[in-house]
Amino acid sequence: MPSLLTDAQRRAFDADGYVLLRGVFDTAETDLLRTAMERDPAIRGHFYNRADAEGGVTRMATWNHPGDSVYGLAARSHRVVDTMEDLLGGEVYHYHSKLTAKEPLEGGAWEWHQDYGYWYHNGCLFPNMATVMVALDPCTRSNGCLQVLRGSHHMGRIEHGLLDGQQVGADLNRVTQAQQRLELVYAEMSPGDALFFHCNTLHRSDQNRSPDRRWTLLCCYNAASNNPTREHHHPQYTPLLKVPDDALRIAGLRFFGEAADQAFLARATAPAELQVPVGTTFRRASAGGADQT
Repeated sequence: MPSLLTDAQRRAFDADGYVLLRGVFDTAETDLLRTAMERDPAIRGHFYNRADAEGGVTRMATWNHPGDSVYGLAARSHRVVDTMEDLLGGEVYHYHSKLTAKEPLEGGAWEWHQDYGYWYHNGCLFPNMATVMVALDPCTRSNGCLQVLRGSHHMGRIEHGLLDGQQVGADLNRVTQAQQRLELVYAEMSPGDALFFHCNTLHRSDQNRSPDRRWTLLCCYNAASNNPTREHHHPQYTPLLKVPDDALRIAGLRFFGEAADQAFLARATAPAELQVPVGTTFRRASAGGADQT
C-alpha cells in the first residue's frame, strides 16, 4: 500500500520536521483503540508515573513489541508503516510504543526535548527515526497538546540531561535561541488524527489543567539500516510484519494477551550517560518558556 503522504506533505515533513494527517483512523477504529487502552489489563498493570519539575504527573505504559492487540495492529498497519518508510527512506522496524495519559486537572508537563537526545545513547548512530502520535482524545491547548518548534530538526541533535522530576530535557540555552528564530506550533488534534514527527524535532507540552483528559498513542520506529550498536531496553532490529488496514476492524476489541510481561517495560529509564549533565544548562524554563510529549 502506498504512503498516505502527498508530495506536498512529504516536502512539509522535510522542511518542518513534522506533518499532521487528519483522520488517519476513523471513528470506529479510534473507539476501538481508546477502549482497548482503557480496559486492557496489560495496560493497567504496567502504568508508571512520570513527574514534571512542578510535581505534575503523566501516567505512561511502554511496550517494545507490537503484538496482535488492536493497538499493535495499528502500529503494524500499512497506512502507518508505509508512511514511516516513505519518511525514513526504506524499511523500518517497531522501536517501541507507549500510551501517555494526561488526566484532567493533574496531568503533567513535558520539558523541551528531542527523542534522539536520548535514543542517541541507545546506540542508534543515525537520526533515521520518527514517531507517530495518534490522538485518542481531543488534544487542545487547554489540555496540554504537543508543541513543536517548526524546522528544529535541522539543528541536529543538541545536548540533553536529566531534569528534576526525572525527565530528559534539552539544553535550554540552545532551546531559548531556537525559540527566537523558529515558529512555535500547537499540534491540536481530533481523535484519530496522527502527527508524524522527526526524532530531532524539538517538542514539549503543558500540564493539563482542564477538565478534559488527553490520552495519546505514540508508535516509534527506527530504520532497519540503523540497527543499534548496543543492547538496551528497546529492541534491536526486528522484522516488522505489516498487516492490512482492515485488520483493526476484523480483530475488534483485542487486548495484548499472554506476552505482555515480556513486551512491557516496568519503567522507561534515562541512559546512564544522561544521569549527570556536563557543561550545559539543563534547568527548567521560566513560566511561558518551556516544558516534553
